Amino acid sequence: MNKLSLEQELRGNAYPGRGIVIGKTPDGTKAVTAYFIMGRSENSRNRVFVKEGEGIRTQAFDPAKLKDPSLIIYAPVRVLGNKTIVTNGDQTDTIYEGMDKQLTFEQSLRSRDFEPDGPNFTPRISGIMHIENGKYNYAMSILKSNHGEPSSCCRYTFAYENPLAGEGHFIHTYKNDGEPLPSFEGEPKLVEMMDDIDRFTDLLWDSLNEDNKVSLFVRYIQIATGKYESRIVNKNGNEPVREE
Repeated sequence: MNKLSLEQELRGNAYPGRGIVIGKTPDGTKAVTAYFIMGRSENSRNRVFVKEGEGIRTQAFDPAKLKDPSLIIYAPVRVLGNKTIVTNGDQTDTIYEGMDKQLTFEQSLRSRDFEPDGPNFTPRISGIMHIENGKYNYAMSILKSNHGEPSSCCRYTFAYENPLAGEGHFIHTYKNDGEPLPSFEGEPKLVEMMDDIDRFTDLLWDSLNEDNKVSLFVRYIQIATGKYESRIVNKNGNEPVREE
């Protein structure tokens, strides 16, 4: 399988929805994750990422314009010991609580399915990064309706043990724009990674559709030490946040 260009994947798709990238830098020293959100409605676009503990939370940019918070206000990133959880919804908390009780990533998600936003039935996409004693593994999950049929949920988990340097995987909620929005299909896409967090952040942000992009989070974690640095970019009013 050939590695795809994230820039081309994003520039060629006006509405991938929400997306997760997880991988390893080409020099092999850092674990990488990125999460972005997009929006077509005023309610979806009225958001920013803010820091919360070692993770982040979505927040209304203008609280007066917030209509329905149920599917747009959540913690996309949380840290549980040596595990970093990244998702597109409140299943972040489900995974955190399940794994804290010694359930696996996959077992923790058994209590959840796709989002109840018919006719789209947006998939729930999730990722887990595990760094321990200089070793790094990650897994990704998608819970999606069976061809738009809400009575049937398809569950897919993809695990990557000792991922190769310079490789990452990209999964997003929608195949492309449409009415209703078509769900992502297939396994996560093999994509190229970068050593420099700022160049990678700029590449992702600049490649997302200008009208639909809302917020972006990027984190690079040193595999040897667990130390990390993060970036947050919000379209709504905030200067980029750099966390060393």
